[in-house]
This record gives sequence, C-alpha cells and structure tokens, in this order.
Amino acid sequence: MPTPKPWALVSLTDRTGLAELTETLSAAGFNLVATSGTAAAIRALGVRCREVEDLTGFPPILDGRVKTLHPKIFGGILARGASADHTNDLKQHDIARITVVAVTLYTFQAAVARGDIAADAVDHIDIGGVALLRAAAKNYETATVLSSSAQYEEFADALRRGGPTLHERQRWAACAMSLVADYDAAIAAYLRSLAGEQPLPDELTLRLPLQHRLRYGENPGSLAAFYHSALTPVTFPKQVSGKTLSYNNLLDVDSCLRLLAPVERPAGFGSDACAEAEVKAAIVKHTVPCGFAAAPTGCAALCAALGADPISAFGGIVAVSAEIDDESAELLKPRFLEVVAAPAFSPAALAVLRSKKNLRMLTFDPGLPARLCADATVRSALGGILLEQPDGAASPEAWTVVTERTPTPEQWRDLLFALRAVRQVKSNAAVVAKDEVTLGICGGQTNRVVAVELACKRAGAAVLGAVLATDGFFPFADGIEAALSAGIAAVVAPAGSIRDAEVIEAARKGGIALVFTSRRYFLH
Repeated sequence: MPTPKPWALVSLTDRTGLAELTETLSAAGFNLVATSGTAAAIRALGVRCREVEDLTGFPPILDGRVKTLHPKIFGGILARGASADHTNDLKQHDIARITVVAVTLYTFQAAVARGDIAADAVDHIDIGGVALLRAAAKNYETATVLSSSAQYEEFADALRRGGPTLHERQRWAACAMSLVADYDAAIAAYLRSLAGEQPLPDELTLRLPLQHRLRYGENPGSLAAFYHSALTPVTFPKQVSGKTLSYNNLLDVDSCLRLLAPVERPAGFGSDACAEAEVKAAIVKHTVPCGFAAAPTGCAALCAALGADPISAFGGIVAVSAEIDDESAELLKPRFLEVVAAPAFSPAALAVLRSKKNLRMLTFDPGLPARLCADATVRSALGGILLEQPDGAASPEAWTVVTERTPTPEQWRDLLFALRAVRQVKSNAAVVAKDEVTLGICGGQTNRVVAVELACKRAGAAVLGAVLATDGFFPFADGIEAALSAGIAAVVAPAGSIRDAEVIEAARKGGIALVFTSRRYFLH
C-alpha cells in the first residue's frame, strides 16, 4: 500500500516568499491546504491547493474569526509520529497528518502603530494563527513550524538533504514561541492602555530580537550582543562603512545622538532676541560629552566642537545634525575617530572618509535623537530591571530669574545651550559655554563645587564672561562662589536647596545673573 503524501498547512498574512515556499513543498510531494486568501494566492501560482474547509467540512464563521480552529486541523498537527494510539485516532476520525505549518500572523502591532481605532486594532489580534504556531511548536518532534519567510530557504535546503533535523525543528519551534510571546506582550500592553492603566505595568515583558553580535563587551574578555525591537518607533542607525560596531561604540553613539535632540524653550525663558543656531555637532568619549557646538553650518559646528577639547576628541564619537559635506569630511579626515554619524553624507564626503577603513560611518533618521529622549529607558541593577519614563509628560518647566541682574539675549541663548549639554553629563555635572560652544565640561564628581571648579578650569581664559549650567541645585553658596571666582557671568541651576536663599544672595553680591529651573537633570 503506497505511503500517503504528507500535508503542509499554509496561512500567510505576509506572503513574502510564497512562490518559493510553494515550489519547495510541491517539489517535495506535499499536499497543500491553506486558508482561503492564501489558497487563492497559491492557485494563482498554478499549484493545486485545498482550502481548510475541504478538510474540516466546516466553513469559516463569524466573519472569518473562526477558520482553522477544528479537530481535523489541530489533530493533524498535534499527533505524535511515534504514537500508535495517535495514529489510530487519526485513522478513526479520518484526519490527515500535517507535518509542516507555515504561518505569519495578522499585523496587530502595525495596526496599533498606524493609530487604528480600537475596534480595528482588536480585529488584528490573530487567534487561529497563534494557535497553529503553538501547536506545531509543541509537536516539534514530528512537525516543522515556519513563522517567518526568512526561514524558507533554510527549510528548502533541509528538504533537499532528506528533511529537517530534530535540532532544526527545535530551533524553528523556539522562534515561533518567541514570536507568539512578543505578539501577546504587545496585545497585553495595548489592552492595558485601553483600560487606562499606568504606563509602568505590574509585570514587564521584554521580547527583543537579536540585531547584532558584537565583537566583545566593555572589555575584550566579555561576550556581547545588541537586541532591539523592530516594532518600536526608534530606527537603528545604518552603518555605511567601517569596522563592526562594538558594545562601547553603541553606548557612545546613544549618548552623542541625545545631545542633538531639540530642547523646547521653557516657560519664563527670557529672550527671543538671539535664536539658537540650527546645526549641532557633538563629540562623546566614554559616554561623556567632550565637545558640543551649534552653528549655522555643519562644518562650522564641527570645527567649534572639535576645538572645544581637541585632546579628549581623539578616538571619540562624532555626531552632526546635518549632512556631512565635502568640507566637513576634509576636516575629519586627519583625525582619529571611532564613529561619525549624520543624517547623510555627500558622495564626495563618503569617498574621502571611506579611505579611513577603520572609521565607522552611520546614517540616522533626523528624528531619532528626539525619539531616544522621549522613549522609556531600561537598565539592569541588582539582577533586575529598572524602567523609567521620561519627564516629558510632566507640567512645563519654569525658569525664574532670581537676581537683579538678568541675562543678556546672548546669555539666554547660551544658558539654554549649556543646559542641553549638562543633561547628558553624568552627575554631579557642570558645563561652561559661550557662543554656543562648550568650553569646559565636568561630570561624575562627588561634590558640586569640584564639578564647577574643574569645568571652569578646563575652560581656561575663555571662562571670563561665559555661562555655567549645573544638573542639580547648589546645596551651599560655595558652588556659586567658585563660579564667581572663575569669572562666570550667568548661571542656570535647578532650585530646591534648603539654602537657596544663601545661593541667591551670593549671586546678587557677585553681580551675576542666576536663573533657577523647576527640574533637576541627574544622569547616573
């Protein structure tokens, strides 16, 4: 008696690779069964295909919400190949054994991202597809489950070798279950949002697919990889040249791009007379800014940022908010840098910088810096996870001049610029700036006076008449006194010290402008 042909069930929302998959299955002698839309697409390719209702004897119901949920489908998938009892059950109930299941799910996450109304988004919650993936994954000893078109070529190779190995079926089953877990987590998060629950859930589920295996971690002896959800609005920068990115490169690129994020003028900001320059250039070393500048052109901003601390810029990470043009590329060419990132590179700039084979060049979406600052941050601590939502949803920040002397228009501009920079420096932090260029940056100090002193010292003679920003309040007047001694003309700092009155009095006596903000900006 001839051996019955094996069956493959195909139900694809994303039909990428359908022709190749169909050809593979047909060449291997499979009978094909599919849901109605996929079946029509297969028949359009000239391949015979039955519909699910032909096997079940039951039509789709409830506007297609129920199609595959039937014992003749799930019995065929879940029957163990080595079980005589299961084989007898299949014969008794005239159920065909299904040994390949290829499914792509309804695009629920895409519907939510589009902003579909709740009813439409809920209609994109896949039921049958998820159940099919789970069933085939559970029975990996007998069945092969394909949950992505990226697996079709490897599956075809396996069939040409005589069939998938147990290891391959286990790996594909794990992929299917991971996909289902990610899908369910997205649905749960959406339903929580509909219910009006707080953005920090009672349970945190993270499903982040592997994006890059890295050369090593912070040090060469550590293994490392980068995981990133393709479903988030943050688009990973594209590498256009250079060596593989490292763990430390990614941390530095993140810090660098955050400096480029726009900062809204707060309530009480005193002057519109001096508008901020449009193009920003940032240089970061070990996640700490060492040069930051704004100018009308990218080349001018780059030149100022590199000149702010040329020694620290050696081996640094550079990011510019505008295209790297020919002039900028010539400025960068003689310098040793790890990464240069920009929204684009001119053809001539690419030709110039590609001559530096080890230099990593990245392009990024111009909106990425703002999205990085708006997204929640996830960090590990004590074997667990810390999740933090940014403070953007809080009431608008207020700036208040607390001295008789008020900042000049240029000082207002530089105070906002310096505060933008100090927000990306590790606490305790202080930044000295003038003409939208950082002159001295100091972070990671255990007391604020030393942070101010070192930032002013690094600024050198240029500190005279410059402005200073600090990420936290002055607990005593000595911080302001240190700024006065160095020649600082205006300071912006958060309010909140029990000795704010003493700090204000010291600023008044010194004849400088002091502006208090309503928020602090610690970065740990």
